[in-house]
Amino acid sequence: MRKGAKEKAIRIILHILVWAVIMGLPIYSARRFQMGSNFLVVYYTITAISALIFYTNYLFLVPVLFFQKKRYRYYIAVLALLFFFYFISDFANEQISSYISKNDNSEQFIRPPVDKQGRIQPPPLRLRPGIIIAVPNAHFIGYMSSSLFMVFLSLGLSLLERQSKIEKMQEEMEKAKLNAELALLKSQISPHFFFNTLNNIYSLSTINPEDSRTAILKLSKMMRYLLYDSEEGDTKLSNEIELMTNYIELMKLRLDDNYDLRVKFPDEYEDFRIPPLLFIPFIENAFKHGVSFREDSFIDIFMAISDSIIIFRSFNSLSGSAAETGLESSGIGLNNVRKRLDLLFPGKHDLQLNKTESTFEVLLKIDLTL
Repeated sequence: MRKGAKEKAIRIILHILVWAVIMGLPIYSARRFQMGSNFLVVYYTITAISALIFYTNYLFLVPVLFFQKKRYRYYIAVLALLFFFYFISDFANEQISSYISKNDNSEQFIRPPVDKQGRIQPPPLRLRPGIIIAVPNAHFIGYMSSSLFMVFLSLGLSLLERQSKIEKMQEEMEKAKLNAELALLKSQISPHFFFNTLNNIYSLSTINPEDSRTAILKLSKMMRYLLYDSEEGDTKLSNEIELMTNYIELMKLRLDDNYDLRVKFPDEYEDFRIPPLLFIPFIENAFKHGVSFREDSFIDIFMAISDSIIIFRSFNSLSGSAAETGLESSGIGLNNVRKRLDLLFPGKHDLQLNKTESTFEVLLKIDLTL
């Protein structure tokens, strides 16, 4: 079942359950307080008219007129709806009063008075024997209060459902946009990186064939992960760590040894499922801006996992040119990762980017608890 059809089915079931409760409670009350069948007849008649007003507005008037910006037509239609059902209610009230007066012979019943037009008014209120209070236009007041409540209730419910639908559509659009950016991210993970790595492997093959075969295997695993394994929407944490490890090993193959590289990934951890390519942009950014051939440079990459919390840290030196540019607009994915984290882990992550004149630090904390 599609997601939209499932939500619609759940909404229908909830409506049925609510009305089942509304229709069932009077039966219990009538038995509990010995109110008789006349009470049920009146109650169910009023409830049926209220339900018709509710669903006429909920299913037709609001979607066709109110949401289509035809507000004046909507207000006129609501007034027509209320007056139409008022006459239905008034007719039903007369028929019920007539039926009760013919079939109820008890002394408790007082025949409703008849107005000048010959219409039967609701029974007067009896506080105690000998004291009777007649309420003018009681039927009209009761009808308008209940029917207006139904109109506003159905309108409010429609507005809430529409707003929820709009928010879900916006969220889906945002996810689609981020998926497109993720696809771009995959295609942009340094095409020059693959080109230079292949050239280095080619050169290495004449010097150390064994290392070149290992490098080719790492590169093929990385490419397979980027092209296929990350398409499912999420991946195992172990796969992501393997990707980062392979990436770092291949970057070491490309670069000289005139920089200090420290890498620490956890040895034992729970293999959570996480969105793919969350950390690789930080690592690529570190290698892009943290390695200098003329200055002392370093890269420090660290990850720890404890109690469903992932802590990732990337700390690197900055070359002169990198220190003068805005790092958040460089590279391929810092802004992308920030947006993905906001969408995938709202309120459950903390991303800090700290830049000085000579260093750049990424500190990311993700809470994976449900």
